[in-house]
Amino acid sequence: MARLTRERCLLLAGLVLILAYPWGAAAVGQPFLVGLGTRVLIMGLAAASLDLAVGFGGMVSFGHAAFFGIGGYAVGILAFHAHEETAFLGLVPGSNLALVVWPAAVGLAGVAALAIGALSLRTAGVHFIMITLAFAQMLFFLFVSLKVYGGDDGLSFRPRNILPGLDTRDDMSFYYVVAVLLILFLILARRLLDARFGVALRGVRENERRLAALGIRPYGIKLAAFTLSGAVAGLAGALMANQARFVSPELLHWTKSGDLLIMVILGGLGTLYGAVLGAAVLILLETGLAAWTEHWMIVLGPILVALILFARGGLWGVLTGRHRP
Repeated sequence: MARLTRERCLLLAGLVLILAYPWGAAAVGQPFLVGLGTRVLIMGLAAASLDLAVGFGGMVSFGHAAFFGIGGYAVGILAFHAHEETAFLGLVPGSNLALVVWPAAVGLAGVAALAIGALSLRTAGVHFIMITLAFAQMLFFLFVSLKVYGGDDGLSFRPRNILPGLDTRDDMSFYYVVAVLLILFLILARRLLDARFGVALRGVRENERRLAALGIRPYGIKLAAFTLSGAVAGLAGALMANQARFVSPELLHWTKSGDLLIMVILGGLGTLYGAVLGAAVLILLETGLAAWTEHWMIVLGPILVALILFARGGLWGVLTGRHRP
């Protein structure tokens, strides 16, 4: 009961912090911090989506950057064709409307996750990790080869996607759009994980054979969770493309998948909210250390090792009192 109370207090504090953050940045005269906060929320959304697959389903994907990048490129390519007044493949007209582009990003990333998951989930363990990594690298080199969309130099575009009634060009307005989407996902994911689907998903992680003996097919449950996870990562990629107004194949690189996994492990596997905390800590550490020294990676490495060794339940586990010493 005390742990639940502490967790609720932490969630309330986190909600207040998210909502008040832009006002605090303006109050201290550092408006650029709003952009940093937006990046934290976007990567928190991507990390939480990965936690759905890794932390709750036991599917250690090393290719989630592929879905993140597909979402980003959906925004960039449609913006490119909207500016050129041409059609993608001569069929799909360009668009800058968020209500068109963002669902398209989610749908494309979800379809990619469905296809990759349908093949990858026929393996397990190290083989699953390697096959997801292989698919992500194939997509990475595919986008590098697309010279019309900038190749390895990437593709920049001017306007953010348009939302009716909101000025997404304003950094503070865009921050709150991202915050609302993140909070909505966390609420929906929590309800899903507390429902029978979530119980079955945790059952898959614990013992697939026992679940199969109960008459529940683990493959379908894992594929549904993997597809949902990939689709939400696509939404995060679309938001990141909007924030930077730029996309490049780096969004799909395996190092991006590694960053997402570090965020999940740092925050706490299977905690959902911990993934957002892990994203915040990692990005703030990177930003702070990079401002201090150009050799910031030498400092960051030992800090991450110490955090993971002494907080095996993740930072969220430490804060809620659920960590293992």
